[in-house]
Amino acid sequence: MPNPLISGILENDTRSISKAITRIENNQRIPDSFYSDLHASSSGSIRIGITGPPGSGKSTLTNELIETCLSKNKTVGVIAVDPTSPFTGGALLGDRVRMNKYLWDNRIFIRSMGSHGDLGGLARKAQEAGDVLAASGKDFILFETVGVGQGEHDVAKAADITVVVLVPESGDEIQLMKAGLIEIADLFVINKSDRDGANRLASLLKNILHNFTTRGKLEPPVFNTVANQGHGIIELFMGIQDHLKLMTENGMLDDRRLSRYRNRVSELIRVRLEDAFWTVEKRSHLDQLTQTLSSIKTAPVILAQQLLDRQQDEF
Repeated sequence: MPNPLISGILENDTRSISKAITRIENNQRIPDSFYSDLHASSSGSIRIGITGPPGSGKSTLTNELIETCLSKNKTVGVIAVDPTSPFTGGALLGDRVRMNKYLWDNRIFIRSMGSHGDLGGLARKAQEAGDVLAASGKDFILFETVGVGQGEHDVAKAADITVVVLVPESGDEIQLMKAGLIEIADLFVINKSDRDGANRLASLLKNILHNFTTRGKLEPPVFNTVANQGHGIIELFMGIQDHLKLMTENGMLDDRRLSRYRNRVSELIRVRLEDAFWTVEKRSHLDQLTQTLSSIKTAPVILAQQLLDRQQDEF
């Protein structure tokens, strides 16, 4: 990868940023030196994860947070992870029409990325894309996720602070606990709070959080917003700032970043070991072996071991 691309990123050149993220998303071969050269400049941004169930208004909330950041003279990068189209492999919601007004504003960079099957979480390369945005000098990076299932935990691993967005109809105490949202949220937002039940859910949440927040973790605050009307956004933005300050003072922010760093190193090692082992020939041979299966009588674990033994013998 040419040095001018790195220079362009560091100078906040939109075309350079876009080109680099495209190469990351498309799994094009990128030398380690690229990430090494960006690393020193990629740690200054605050990374905010925004997740929650579909229909909770995450995109509208993200848009309002962008406006608030700009009003505070801050720059913003957005990685919006969308469901992958089964036909094109791209982001189904990639147009994000309401964000088009930022097209020529170099304080903002917005990128939709297909989740490539990782529904509810960050696309596999979103963290690397976040590094590019951080190196370009963005003050805040917003990771907006699909918010379905296990992937909600992925955003918590990728972000400095995680905002979980709910709506008044989100459900009762048991549903909230089962969803695991208590574990990953640093802040809760009840969006569409002009609907019935918003105050009840806020009270319920506060009671749950007071009783179930574990030792060593800050109790997540709860905010009410009506994002499509801009209500409560300033309070939420200030709440994020206040929570980050508390996390910094007690060392939690540094601990979270170190944990993220360790996880990324571990994941890179795992991927490289798998890539080194699974050559094209081995993958092809394994596909051929599994295609020969014609019965479901044998337990899968037994048959898998038999196939592995056969493959080891043949290689």
